[in-house]
Amino acid sequence: MNFKQFAIGGLWILGSACAMAQDATLNIYSARHYPTDEALYSNFTKATGIKINRVDSDDAGILARLRAEGTASPADVILLVDASRLWRGEVDGLFQPIHSPVLDKSIPVQLRGKADPEGRSSWFGFSTRARVIVHDKVKVRKEDVATYESLANPVNKGRLCIRSGSHPYNLSLFGAVLEHLGPQKAEDWLRGMVNNLARAPKGGDTDQIKGVASGECAIAVTNTYYLARIMRSDAAADKAIMDRVGVVFPNQSSWGTHVNVAGGAVARNAPHAANAVKFLEYLASPQAQDHFANGNNEWPVAKGVVISNPALQAMTGGGFKSENLPVAVVGMNQVKVQQLLDKAGFK
Repeated sequence: MNFKQFAIGGLWILGSACAMAQDATLNIYSARHYPTDEALYSNFTKATGIKINRVDSDDAGILARLRAEGTASPADVILLVDASRLWRGEVDGLFQPIHSPVLDKSIPVQLRGKADPEGRSSWFGFSTRARVIVHDKVKVRKEDVATYESLANPVNKGRLCIRSGSHPYNLSLFGAVLEHLGPQKAEDWLRGMVNNLARAPKGGDTDQIKGVASGECAIAVTNTYYLARIMRSDAAADKAIMDRVGVVFPNQSSWGTHVNVAGGAVARNAPHAANAVKFLEYLASPQAQDHFANGNNEWPVAKGVVISNPALQAMTGGGFKSENLPVAVVGMNQVKVQQLLDKAGFK
């Protein structure tokens, strides 16, 4: 992975040219692979004059790179798209505590890393994605998929499409279900889902939605932003998908729908830590939060932000009950989840 430079605004020119060029720099390691985010970065550069260099990889690759680089790492900001990986980076000491009254005021406590003795968190969440169930509106009644537990019920035999159990999105969901049900019931649940598969796990979340629309399966699990992309599309094929597919936010009568967190941190050895904090504060701003909602169809999290995305509004009809488990609990459960997946034969 090589740094790539983009969206360079005018650099500050006060003082030494070399010193200011160095100060007006920010190195980002990002697992956000969304083309719409280019505007997010360029707007920050235009507003601050801080030039951004970026490394793109997945969550696991970024954490591995940070470990390998150690104190020589040039990374300033770390952007990850899975709560358990944010927790893993925190536990491994890859992030530094952040002092920011702006972030403390804007981001809810449950969407932050563990606070140190001085009350500083090591990461902050900036958007969430709900993990929902989509279903064939003709073949499946909503009450048959009202909960995550129902995915394993005999009534759904041969109906289920889902991506790999080891994908981070599913690991986080399964880690949450493990916490709610306990090990034995969680293992039974995973085995029940395997028994209900319409085909072997494969593909991404969009493939699962299309599988329901095509009749390959009748129910599937997806993150909401994939579904919102299809809902907002003008393509005839996407409109046909939404004519066939309905959405359920599971467990509204119990613990709530599982949400995963995308967030950011300041790297432990960040050479431009002050600029990194500025960038994270920018991500909590109304402008950036609106971008998360309307640019990539994620749920914004900063206090006081109003959701204007029509697809997100249409999905919920006015909101939904979300799960409120501590991120650390879900993260710590993932080793056990992998063991349960193996026992249940969930690929």
